[in-house]
Amino acid sequence: MRASLSCLAVVLTALASHALAAAEPEVPNEAATAMIGSWEFSNADRDKRCTITFSTDPGKRGMKVEFDKGCPDVFPFIKEIVGWSIAENDFLRLLDAKGQPVLEFSEVESGMYEAPKPGEGILFIQNAAAAGPAPRAPEEMAGNWDVVRGAGQVICKLALATNAVGDQDLALTVMPGCDAFVTRFAPTSWQMDRAELVLKNARGATWRFGEGDTPATWQRVPEGPEPLLMVRR
Repeated sequence: MRASLSCLAVVLTALASHALAAAEPEVPNEAATAMIGSWEFSNADRDKRCTITFSTDPGKRGMKVEFDKGCPDVFPFIKEIVGWSIAENDFLRLLDAKGQPVLEFSEVESGMYEAPKPGEGILFIQNAAAAGPAPRAPEEMAGNWDVVRGAGQVICKLALATNAVGDQDLALTVMPGCDAFVTRFAPTSWQMDRAELVLKNARGATWRFGEGDTPATWQRVPEGPEPLLMVRR
């Protein structure tokens, strides 16, 4: 009888200790405090993105985390996430109801974290400064454009359409009267690659343009000795 009571006492003590440990809130460290606030949650192309908000308040597991209302429609697995933590090795973990990581992010540069997810590729958490402007949708870019060289000389007119001519390529029409500089390159299609407008030719060569001071002006990158612009008409 005494042996049974002794065993029972040991079991109850262990259960009580486990319950106390489970109930004990996580103490936020410096890395956790730096995460407080809202961040962009996205895939690599940033064509799927939403907002994640970190708090150091106790959550169902780890610390409290919230996603904006539409996030589960973009990333269905978000429904599994109930909390977050930062491990000793500075991995940022998004946790399920059992405290297991649904995703484990590593910091790749200041203000940017990435994690692999089967079926989704590489996912990112980044602050507004690291993310930069959201990429333009093809529908925003379709229309008539001038190719402008140097101090403002229009050397070609292009029409960008939204009908597909390949896996990711969209239709492009070169208007008559273009300068040989453009006709030698001979663009045949276009696409948006993250935040860049990309013109492609049949040989697979590309011209890349980044958004300028206004959405109507895009400059070739990297910039050469003579600027080359795409300007919306």
